[in-house]
Amino acid sequence: MTDHSNASDPDEFRDELRADVARAVPLETEVARDTVTVRRAPKYSRFLTLGALLGAVVALILTVAFPDNDEFDKGQVFGFLLLACATVGVALGAVVALLIDRASARRAKAVTAEHETIHPVDE
Repeated sequence: MTDHSNASDPDEFRDELRADVARAVPLETEVARDTVTVRRAPKYSRFLTLGALLGAVVALILTVAFPDNDEFDKGQVFGFLLLACATVGVALGAVVALLIDRASARRAKAVTAEHETIHPVDE
């Protein structure tokens, strides 16, 4: 039996383990090939979060820009504007992410992926 504690490289350890198992049980390797599409896609959550944050900044600026109101205090005005501006910001962030996603889909590449399955030989 091989001493695996001396194997410094994980790939070397795996190869030694396969060799040990192959001596005990005959193994067969099947390789399946598929064509897959590889492309870059934006992280939608980041675009939505950034849109909401920009909407909050716009709401804060608008709150300070409006003159004081006798009916509502600054906190209420900010809350109302925050609801509206954050919603619009999230929607705009989603639209930007979709546009970037469409643009990246044009640069998609088809590649061949291999899936290797090792199983015991049926006798």
